Amino acid sequence: MTRVLLDGLAVGESPRWHQGRLWFCHWGADEIVAVDPDGRAEVVLHDPEIVPHSIDWLPDGRLLIVPRAEAYQGLLQRREPDGSLVTHADLRPLAAGWNELVVDGRGNTYVNGSDFDFLGFLEGKAEFVPGVIALVTPDGVVRQVAEGIEFGNGMVVSQDNSTLVIAESFAGRLTAFDITETGTLTNRRTWAEGVGPDGITMDADGAIWTSLTDHDCALVREGGEVVRTIELDRNPFACALGGADGRTLFVMAARWNPENPFGGPRTGQVLTTSVAVPGAGWPGRGCPL
Repeated sequence: MTRVLLDGLAVGESPRWHQGRLWFCHWGADEIVAVDPDGRAEVVLHDPEIVPHSIDWLPDGRLLIVPRAEAYQGLLQRREPDGSLVTHADLRPLAAGWNELVVDGRGNTYVNGSDFDFLGFLEGKAEFVPGVIALVTPDGVVRQVAEGIEFGNGMVVSQDNSTLVIAESFAGRLTAFDITETGTLTNRRTWAEGVGPDGITMDADGAIWTSLTDHDCALVREGGEVVRTIELDRNPFACALGGADGRTLFVMAARWNPENPFGGPRTGQVLTTSVAVPGAGWPGRGCPL
C-alpha cells in the first residue's frame, strides 16, 4: 500500500534523503524541492538558467548539481554555503550530455552521460549512442572509468565503497563494477537482468529497489530474484530509501508523455510505503545502517 506524500508535480527525479527531508529535482519547473515526512514542501532552488537535472552531496555538505540547460551541459555545478553556484568539474571533453550522479563515502563523484540526444531520439530524429561513466576525484581530476553504457540512469555505491551498480535502461539490466582504491571501475558484470531500471536505491541487505515494468517498483537481489513488487498506476522514475529509521521507500511517479515530457498535465507524485530493510550505501548517507 502506498500513500501520496506530494502531488501536482511535472516529473520528480533524483530523490535523495538528506537531513530529515526528501530532496529531488522537479523537472519542468526548474526546481530543487525538499519535502518532509508530513508533506511540507520547500523550493530550495529555482534556477531556469542551469535547469537542475540531478543532485547529490559532497562529504562536506556542499550540493552538486548536474544541469540540463544546453549552455551548462557538462559543467557539473557546486552550490557553495552562501548559495552561489560554481563549476565543480568540466565533463565536456568526455561527452556532450550528462544524466545521473552519485558521490561515494570517499568523496569520489561518478556521473553518467553520453552524446545521445534523448529528446531527438523520441522524435525519431536521432540515433542511440552508448554512454560513459566519468569519475571526479576529491582533488578535482576528471577521467572516464567506463564506456558502452546503454543509457545510464541511477547509480548506487555499496556501504563499504567497494561496488558501484548502474541502471542500464535500454539494456534492461543492472550492471556492477568493483571500485579500486583510486576510484577506477573494474570487473564489469551483470548484477540483474530482466528489469526496467531508472533511478535505483540500495538497502542494508545489498538488494536494490528498481522497476520491472513501467507500472511498478520492485526489490531485486543480485542475480535477479524479485523479493517484493509494488504496483503503481503511473510510471516510476526513481526511488529512494529514507525516513527516520530508513525504512520508508519514496517513489517518484508520473504519467510519462513523450510528446511533451516536462509539460502538460501535472501527474507527478511522491509516493511512500514502508519496507522491512532500511537503506544503506550511497546516495542516502542519511539512512541508518
